[in-house]
Amino acid sequence: MKKNALSLMLLLMLSLATMAQELVSPNGNLKLSFQLSDGSPTYKLIYKGKEVIKTSKLGLELKEGPSLLNGFTVKETKFDEVNENWSPVWGEVKTINNHYKELLVVLDQKAQSRFIQIRFRLYDDGLGFRYEFPQQDNLNYFIIKEERTQFAMNGDHKAFWLPGDYDTQEYSTVTSNLSEIRTKMKEAVTPNASQQPFSPTGVQTSLMMKSKDGLYINIHEAALIDYACMHLNLDDKNMIFESWLTPDAKGDKGYLQTPCKSPWRTVMVSDDAREILASKLILNLNDPCKYTDVSWIKPIKYVGVWWEMITGKSTWSYNNLNSVKLGELDYSKTTPNGKHAANTAHVKEYIDFAAKHGLDAVLVEGWNIGWEDWFGKSKDYVFDFVTPYPDFNVKELKDYAASKGVRLIMHHETSGSVRNYERHLDTAYKFMVANGYNAVKSGYVGNILPAGENHYNQWMVNHYLYAVTKAADYKIMVNGHEAVRPTGLCRTYPNLIGNEAARGTEYEAFGGSNPDHTTILPFTRLMGGPMDYTPGIFETKISNLNPDNNSFVHSTLTRQLALYVTMYSPLQMAADVIESYNKHLDAFQFIQDVAVDWDDSKYLEAEPGDYITVARKAKGTNNWFVGCTSDENGHTSNLTFNFLDPNKKYVATVYADGKDAHYEKNPQSYTITKGVVTNKTKLMLKAAPGGGYAISLIEAKDAESLKGLKQLK
Repeated sequence: MKKNALSLMLLLMLSLATMAQELVSPNGNLKLSFQLSDGSPTYKLIYKGKEVIKTSKLGLELKEGPSLLNGFTVKETKFDEVNENWSPVWGEVKTINNHYKELLVVLDQKAQSRFIQIRFRLYDDGLGFRYEFPQQDNLNYFIIKEERTQFAMNGDHKAFWLPGDYDTQEYSTVTSNLSEIRTKMKEAVTPNASQQPFSPTGVQTSLMMKSKDGLYINIHEAALIDYACMHLNLDDKNMIFESWLTPDAKGDKGYLQTPCKSPWRTVMVSDDAREILASKLILNLNDPCKYTDVSWIKPIKYVGVWWEMITGKSTWSYNNLNSVKLGELDYSKTTPNGKHAANTAHVKEYIDFAAKHGLDAVLVEGWNIGWEDWFGKSKDYVFDFVTPYPDFNVKELKDYAASKGVRLIMHHETSGSVRNYERHLDTAYKFMVANGYNAVKSGYVGNILPAGENHYNQWMVNHYLYAVTKAADYKIMVNGHEAVRPTGLCRTYPNLIGNEAARGTEYEAFGGSNPDHTTILPFTRLMGGPMDYTPGIFETKISNLNPDNNSFVHSTLTRQLALYVTMYSPLQMAADVIESYNKHLDAFQFIQDVAVDWDDSKYLEAEPGDYITVARKAKGTNNWFVGCTSDENGHTSNLTFNFLDPNKKYVATVYADGKDAHYEKNPQSYTITKGVVTNKTKLMLKAAPGGGYAISLIEAKDAESLKGLKQLK
């Protein structure tokens, strides 16, 4: 009897160790199941009875010794629930609800006398999970060979993907079934200043998909700190994605010391595309703000000396020399090329324009010495970040901008020479403070130095965060270009006020972007944080600025206005040259009026690759702004304004595509209509092919503001 009882007890213990642990989202729509399969941790995810992630394996392969893939038993499980609200320093909404159910699984690897933890958090809109490595004798320092997290798809989904690459995210999005990625990869990998694709089926996150039964699924990561950026590699026979970390120069994928943890792996899912756009899951998975004083962090609307260089009208460099050595060359004795844009008189024109139209700041690129041979030379000492060209008077411009109530935005291009930038960082930030700059646009164009490092490996991820936290010591905001894609760190470090990390407006001058580009980015790149997309190009024919450039912007003029609403960012640039704006000041009025910080956001319509319509309420006001962006097929909206306050009237200014508007044939055809709307108003508006519309809705404070205006219908 004793032997039978012991056997029964052992069977019971084995059953408990292998049985599924289940977690259900607060609203009951999502269900997570965790289970050990022959000692290997697995999970699956179900939404409203539909399988989203089929049974998928978890774990890590280590460079040395036995890996963290199998041989586990469940040592302990803990359940928890959190429901709290928090307020971002800036954002799409005033208050964010953080409500999740949590499962913590402690896994014992007895053969190695070590253990790890996997923490799952299930929200109404998705799942986050991460690996945690408590400090212990037999797991202290270790090197990751590869993380083996799987995401097994339940079908050949429609996907919106970018080629997986260690060094760039600046590709055009490809829309195809998962099974077509392999055949479309070669064409998708277009030339870039620095690139390293890794697989014929490797793609980047954030990856957006749509299943044949109408589920919208998004895979990304949150809180990427001291860890390599994750890509996804597809087994296209079985439709299983597996995590693929970015390696360093030696090929290693991460150096960890316990206690430590991985970033969160995220899966968002809904049967309504609007809920994906509205999700705050990734922000919620990041830690609260690290700063006590955030009064110096302010959203910015700006213009800049930039687009004329992008189009080729002007230059960043002062002269046409092809080789310079900083500290040895006397620039005052060289011959100017006559096309250098960052000169004192020209910058004053931009300061005047910003002051006249109520913009906050002016970005100036090409102000500092070194641009003559900055790119592609593997040059370590490429910039010093403090020495201006002879025609750029730092003190004079500081005083002039201050007299006009305008700030200047610094530009730090590193040319990928990261070691050089870190050597100069404190000096550069001190120079900024001394000369009135409180925001910097940093850039990492080209291959990374030291040679062999990649833009998205652990070492570089740590550098980007170092630059942001060091900037906070000087109360400086950072807008990082060519940096790793955002993963919600702007919650924790809100002076990270902007990022590029995708194919921005500049590519419209490099041959153009697909008309559906801005109907996809909010579902992909913007999942982890705002983008400095630099919209607002009114002169869409680039040859009108530079006769040698035949590119054109694949957008109508009013779609450019809409992007200030649909492409959320607390950092918004009026990117065109001021001459273009002076020709269309009636349309520029929307850029003047539109807010850059919000109390509320409503996603009215959305279908990835086709159209997005958003309404946002300006911070501290009762004014709303609406934007719609469409693909090459155009879009018809039947808008209702039920998000407006009842019993109040609003002055609506509608900036719409003209009847004959077309992004290619007639991009500057637009109409502006003014009238009165209420929360019961209904409007039908048409976006042209590659077009859109923008609406300002200003609360009417008195009868005088409504005088002469008719009800819109």
